[in-house]
Amino acid sequence: MDIRPIDLTSDPELQAAYDVMRRAELLGREGSPHWSFQEMAGVYRHPDSGERQDLLGGFVEGRLVGCANSYVALLDNLDKAWVGVQVSPPEQRRGYGGELLAAITELLVADGRTLLVGETMLPFAERETHGYRKFCERHGYAFSNVEVVRWLTLPVADEAIQAWADLAAERHAGYTLETYVNDVPADLIPSLCVLMGQLGVDAPTGAVDWEEEVITPERFVESRTSLVAAGRTIYETLAVTPDRMVAAQSTLSVPPTGRTDVSQWGTFVHREHRGRRLGMATKAANLRAVQQAHPEMKRVVTQNAETNDYMVSINVLMGFEPVEASTEMFRKL
Repeated sequence: MDIRPIDLTSDPELQAAYDVMRRAELLGREGSPHWSFQEMAGVYRHPDSGERQDLLGGFVEGRLVGCANSYVALLDNLDKAWVGVQVSPPEQRRGYGGELLAAITELLVADGRTLLVGETMLPFAERETHGYRKFCERHGYAFSNVEVVRWLTLPVADEAIQAWADLAAERHAGYTLETYVNDVPADLIPSLCVLMGQLGVDAPTGAVDWEEEVITPERFVESRTSLVAAGRTIYETLAVTPDRMVAAQSTLSVPPTGRTDVSQWGTFVHREHRGRRLGMATKAANLRAVQQAHPEMKRVVTQNAETNDYMVSINVLMGFEPVEASTEMFRKL
């Protein structure tokens, strides 16, 4: 197998990589959401100054049969990398996945990375026995963490959303809830960046300990520009203190035309402002805003560590149903 970087400037080659990744990632879970080619191309072609993305392709007789990808932070967590391997289903069980994993690992070792982390979506009943987990274990990876993937069917009755908002409002007097689409006012971005950077430290992450992420205002704007270029519409609801500091946030990503799955990204409360139901308040307000503006959306997809009791309890209250397990594996080099 010839392994080389995918030409990100070539539509046909990037499309071929997308097709391989899609077939591999949806095998056995065909009804699950998956990003569009437009979204993938937007992300790979608008790089983040705080993160490097590598995408290798494995070719056999000129055919792309598999991919390996990595995400490495450039400003923090300099010992770590996220890795993934995808092999087209008809080409699986021929050793291609192992070759691709070895190639991306060699690249990361040369970059000084010593802790690799990956995730795979598995049925609950096969969390320990599925072939994808066994592949990881054969290549030196150990179990780190499980995040439960949950779906919420839309639309949600406005009366239910109002009930959640009223329940939260009993605790958060003095804060204002503000919802923004794609852009966030410049005066709020610095404290929002600090808050978002704390997520990897404060949220449960299993066997892997993460440093606080460095998110600068410039990097935040870069990221939003990239997401909009990829066709996404980003809804951000913030809980703001009287002195205009962001105390909590919740992000929903509405996909481009043709998809109907909204992605629930971070919902996070600053450690100094917890206990005021700001997580529930921001989630409810954000959901209402998206539902009113995008009635064509059919569900919200989220995932949380199974040990994250507070966020899990909010999702259960809101009607999110567990669907599968996002199983995280890690390897120390």
